[in-house]
Amino acid sequence: MDISFILNELGEERPRHYGAVTPPLYQNSNFCFASIQDMREALVSELDNPFYTRGNNPTVEVLRKKIAALEGAEDALIFASGSAAIAAAVMSCVQGGDHVVCVAKPYSWTAKLLGKMLSRYGVESSFIDGRETENWERAIRPNTRLFMLESPNSMTFELQDIPAVTAIAKAHGIHTILDNSYASPLNQNPLAMGVDIVCHSASKYLSGHSDMVAGVLASSRSRVEKIFDSEFMTLGGIISPHDAWLMIRGLRTLAIRMERVAQTTPVIVDFLANHPKVEQVIYPHHPSFPQYELAQKQQKAPSGQFTVLLKAEKIEQVEAFCDALQRFLIACSWGGYESLIYPVCVLYSSGNYSETPLPWNMVRFYIGLEEKEVLLADLEQALEKL
Repeated sequence: MDISFILNELGEERPRHYGAVTPPLYQNSNFCFASIQDMREALVSELDNPFYTRGNNPTVEVLRKKIAALEGAEDALIFASGSAAIAAAVMSCVQGGDHVVCVAKPYSWTAKLLGKMLSRYGVESSFIDGRETENWERAIRPNTRLFMLESPNSMTFELQDIPAVTAIAKAHGIHTILDNSYASPLNQNPLAMGVDIVCHSASKYLSGHSDMVAGVLASSRSRVEKIFDSEFMTLGGIISPHDAWLMIRGLRTLAIRMERVAQTTPVIVDFLANHPKVEQVIYPHHPSFPQYELAQKQQKAPSGQFTVLLKAEKIEQVEAFCDALQRFLIACSWGGYESLIYPVCVLYSSGNYSETPLPWNMVRFYIGLEEKEVLLADLEQALEKL
């Protein structure tokens, strides 16, 4: 099944909707039935039949089919956020007394879920350097039930050898989940490498317009059914039909956006890597990256996020650089059409996030859809302020 068919055709059934080119927005909570028997039949599988929008909504169902196909999965579920999708996936794999092995620097809300929330219910977690495959084997205990991967993460970009780690997990009967937000399903397909459940913060590349928040998970039909009947329906962290419609719209340009990002980002990275005021660039697709060969092997094309360590003697210099940028917005997310920076120095003296092991001279960049010449000129003038 080709990408253009998935993004533009799959699941849309236009004759059923009066030939509408864009899938209709079913902005309703409830669905009625012509008879008691019809209602009974719909209840047999709420995953497949519109009954109540917390379970199945026709607009969301179109999106489910597209996400599943993009990841090479049998089915998918759509959530109100990436953290909701990850939480449902993790909770479906563990119970009190179980043990989880997770990469050392995961998405912050994954770290809180494992390190703070689930620990209250008797689930233990170990955070390891996932770059070394043998560390996964060493971390296994008799009660280990889950490996939580993130390859790469979205700040320092450590990778895991996905086929090698999943082989260890399968040999020990351990579930695997991988956060694939950084690469997107166009550049990396973890299910094909042995992962059981793949998750995304769909607010990033999958939506691409910075106008909605969502999360997805994709897996086998049996796993999706299990999660739907339990964590999904019970916790109710669902996406709205309108946001699902926005995400379908965003998927139309996914391939084009990822192609543009893959062309522009390496140019920006090369410029910064050779600039005298830059100490280090951390980017999986730059030859200086320690796991460069693994990134080339597991990912089909470059993505648009990287981190820079600036040469600065005090935090005020970093702040001056960031404040001088005119085409890069200062924001926490990424994956949209706009180029962004997320400076770690904002966490210093912050009331909510004052504890961080990351250095204050670290700035995370995301490259959007602007022309590379515009971004290079903006970086040049801002670096003069450093």
